Amino acid sequence: MAGGFGIAAGDYKQYNGGITFFLLLSCLVAAMGGFIFGYDIGVSGGVTSMEAFLEKFFPGVQSRMKEDTRISNYCKFDSQLLTLFTSSLYLAGLVTSFFASWITDVFGRKPSMLAGGSAFLAGAALNGAAFNIYMLILGRIFLGIGVGFTNQAVPLYLSELALPKHRGAISNGFQFSLGIGFFAANIVNYGTEKITGGWGWRVSLALAAVPASALTLGAIFLPETPNSFIQRSDDHEKARRMLQKIRGTNDVQSELEDLIEASDASKKIKNPYKNILRRKYRPQLVMSVAIPFFQIMTGINVVGFYAPILFRTIGLGESASLLSSVITGVVGSGTTFIAMVVVDRVGRRFLLLLGGVLMFFPQILVGGIMAVKLGDQGGLSKEYSYVVLALISVYIAGFGVSWGPLGWLIPSEIFPMEIRSAGQSVTVAVNFLFTFVVGQTFLSMLCHFKAGLFFFFGGWAAVMTVFVYFLLPETKNIPIEQMDGIWREHWFWKRFVGGDNNNKKVMIKMDEI
Repeated sequence: MAGGFGIAAGDYKQYNGGITFFLLLSCLVAAMGGFIFGYDIGVSGGVTSMEAFLEKFFPGVQSRMKEDTRISNYCKFDSQLLTLFTSSLYLAGLVTSFFASWITDVFGRKPSMLAGGSAFLAGAALNGAAFNIYMLILGRIFLGIGVGFTNQAVPLYLSELALPKHRGAISNGFQFSLGIGFFAANIVNYGTEKITGGWGWRVSLALAAVPASALTLGAIFLPETPNSFIQRSDDHEKARRMLQKIRGTNDVQSELEDLIEASDASKKIKNPYKNILRRKYRPQLVMSVAIPFFQIMTGINVVGFYAPILFRTIGLGESASLLSSVITGVVGSGTTFIAMVVVDRVGRRFLLLLGGVLMFFPQILVGGIMAVKLGDQGGLSKEYSYVVLALISVYIAGFGVSWGPLGWLIPSEIFPMEIRSAGQSVTVAVNFLFTFVVGQTFLSMLCHFKAGLFFFFGGWAAVMTVFVYFLLPETKNIPIEQMDGIWREHWFWKRFVGGDNNNKKVMIKMDEI
């Protein structure tokens, strides 16, 4: 069966070294970019369910929620202006990602992280001090610029610093940090909602400045990756010294030679965006579009944005809905940590297939419960509300072990150096584009589709699982600079890239997923 093809890493060259304190500290600072992203997703969803925030910026939504007893449960929060507050960040990130690609390529990964941290600081200040909707959305745009830079640079940075045998765990630190940021935002929202005087939302929004400061200050002292050193200069000795420091060993000649060879090939490419369209890079191009598209079509971002609103839709109160978001945040962070631990042992494909199953069934069951038990008025009984909360937690667990971390890991490890920044910018841009589209339309879709919205996202979970089974080869433990071999031996992609085995030997195991 074609879908059973897996690529074994046994014949690929492995490099010397281990996990050093210097490496961990560098990755910890860089991963703050993921923390801020997660914090922003969580905090925006929380404040949009706070009555004081709605009364100040979205009074029409607040009056519908409290006074209009005739309006459907599914339509109380349907407001394009409200969704623009959330989704404007991703539109700004979409535009920024293409500039960030050039900066990351020409000046390195570190300057992109500095630029991202500075933009986050400006956005947090504007949002925390906002006195009208224009100031609020301007702050979101600055946050979007920050996300555009960090989501371009941080996954590349983590992937390039890590050894192949540890790359899954270290690169998944981005999504784990995102999950921790989301959880922290829900804790903050739960606390600030109880502040008397109606200004708790300002605290929630302004506290984004804390991790933004950590990223900005930390990035000043971060080392640049050896890949970037070699790509931007001919000082190979500087790259050697950095490799030795990161790896904790002097024996780095083999890895250095591979980096130099890859860099020499990349310097022959004048236009990486034009180059990525070549037939030989068709697998990477497809994955750079399909993986972020599927990651968004899991529906996770709308659950993240609007979880408190969703829980209020099924009848929970303001405080209970925020507490429910805290619970789902714990589940997401915990399962992402599990993925970090096991991804380099069980592989990417297994986790994606498992996650697809864990996301599909809860979505279908939640849709069924809401279709049968939740009408246009009233709410679910307490028992069914808890069942929905449990099912959404299972769904988030499925995402946490699969498409959450691997949606960022796999694109960061499959591109050769000559198209790496271009490929990553396509990945980030597609992610932002569909996050914006889904985020901007979600509340309208909830109003019109009602419970059918969960069947919609459940259907996409089935589609992406089939895609992974047939078209995504295994990438665990394979050095980035040798990754092209997996496509040449794949049953489908070899027709685009050729089946030459002279340079890269790959083992095909019929019984390995």
